[in-house]
Amino acid sequence: ISDTDQWKALQAHVGAIHKTHLRDLMADADRCKAMTAEFEGVHLDYSRQQATTETIDKLFKLAEAAKLKEKIEKMFNGDKINSTENRSVLHVALRAPRDAVIHSDGVNVVPEVWAVIDKIKQFSETFRSGSWVGATGKPLTNVVSVGIGGSFLGPLFVHTALQTDPEAAESAKGRQLRFLANVDPVDVARSIKDLDPETTLVVIVSKTFTTAETMLNARTIKEWIVSSLGPQAVSKHMIAVSTNLKLVKEFGIDPNNAFGFWDWVGGRYSVCSAVGVLPLSLQYGFPIVQKFLEGASSIDNHFRTSSFEKNLPVLLGLLSVWNVSFLGYPARAILPYSQALEKLAPHIQQLSMESNGKGVSIDGVRLPYEAGEIDFGEPGTNGQHSFYQLIHQGRVIPCDFIGVIKSQQPVYLKGEAVSNHDELMSNFFAQPDALAYGKTPEQLRSENVSENLIPHKTFQGNRPSLSFLLSSLSAYEIGQLLAIYEHRIAVQGFIWGINSFDQWGVELGKSLASQVRKQLHASRMEGKPVEGFNPSSASLLARY
Repeated sequence: ISDTDQWKALQAHVGAIHKTHLRDLMADADRCKAMTAEFEGVHLDYSRQQATTETIDKLFKLAEAAKLKEKIEKMFNGDKINSTENRSVLHVALRAPRDAVIHSDGVNVVPEVWAVIDKIKQFSETFRSGSWVGATGKPLTNVVSVGIGGSFLGPLFVHTALQTDPEAAESAKGRQLRFLANVDPVDVARSIKDLDPETTLVVIVSKTFTTAETMLNARTIKEWIVSSLGPQAVSKHMIAVSTNLKLVKEFGIDPNNAFGFWDWVGGRYSVCSAVGVLPLSLQYGFPIVQKFLEGASSIDNHFRTSSFEKNLPVLLGLLSVWNVSFLGYPARAILPYSQALEKLAPHIQQLSMESNGKGVSIDGVRLPYEAGEIDFGEPGTNGQHSFYQLIHQGRVIPCDFIGVIKSQQPVYLKGEAVSNHDELMSNFFAQPDALAYGKTPEQLRSENVSENLIPHKTFQGNRPSLSFLLSSLSAYEIGQLLAIYEHRIAVQGFIWGINSFDQWGVELGKSLASQVRKQLHASRMEGKPVEGFNPSSASLLARY
């Protein structure tokens, strides 16, 4: 893509942008109005990007050169766009309406998806009604979901966001959902602390039922159940999200209580499959989770059918490419002014950095430009008291500000000037302007700031951000937000010409760990010396 005229036109345009300042760009009312987009109550304002309407036009031309429209269509049509693994990429099918037709290998996958959804709905209703009982005849009210990476970060984000939604909280009364991901035994201890095996159901999430960390945790939790309730309790207290029914059965779980998903769902895109839908339905009931799926589906449809000028994921993806590859900003801060979204940034970290953290094109050629983004974030206002100092006066880091008009938990104290939510949102509106406008030495002098402090109190401004404003934060909007980020990341990958749907970078460390595992076994069980490692690793292992 970097050989195209459209890419070179953007490179040539960078100089013109460097001559502008957001202070001046923001004075242009027509530009500010043009740089907004809205879909179903999700409002996007990107006027604080270091860009003009001319920049946006050039980005649309780049999208055309990269065949973005065709690539989006190929994804929705089930073409095997994950070419290194020869797979379709169809997370959109997981939330498609029942009557939709989406093919993979010539087969409409939507009926298969709905067969699993219907099974989850039925199981969750049986479970929540108290008809499903444990080994001692008691109903189960606690769920521990065991899985790592995409099997945990996405579902945890949605769970955390739903916990304080009034409707979801009402449905979850008297229930607990916990996640066990890390193979660190401390995580096991935390996830089962104060739980009674008698009233606990464990969901093991592993497509192949061979993921090393997850299966060791599964065996550890199984031991916790068996030591308290006996071996016959396993089938009553453990279920699975997996496609390997043979290993599920050997583990002691009834294969009828295994919920499948497909090769065309990548782990980090799997929250809308049984991976997320099952534990979330057990906690909140399927009707709440269905609203979440419908929210994601609404964005899928918007992404596929809207013109690029109005298309939220396309606009966002193109602006990210502009910031990373042309303006040279390698990071992005995700700043939700909503504590309910505290697990959004950790999920987007995986979604973005595992998808687009690539150094070669989809054809295997080294990229001559930077791709991928370093994502991090914290809810506002916590982040303001943590890392905003660097964003205001240190490195330039484009920011995503996410605000919600209607709080999940409104509080208004008598005698206070504003409600608690308004206090929070005052910061949401102020911070992007502080970043854009900054504060000049002249302004400081007019405030009689002493000369020696002026360099320290000067804010250069001209720091880009964009703002999302959501009408509220119910299951539907949480689904929308998830899908916006999923598709934005895909757009970036489509423009960069990389495969956003494989993750070979996670393999090498795993294979080296198995060599270490063998050494640890030999040293501990047979007293063998540490051999076959470099001097540094040998010394660290010996000390360990």
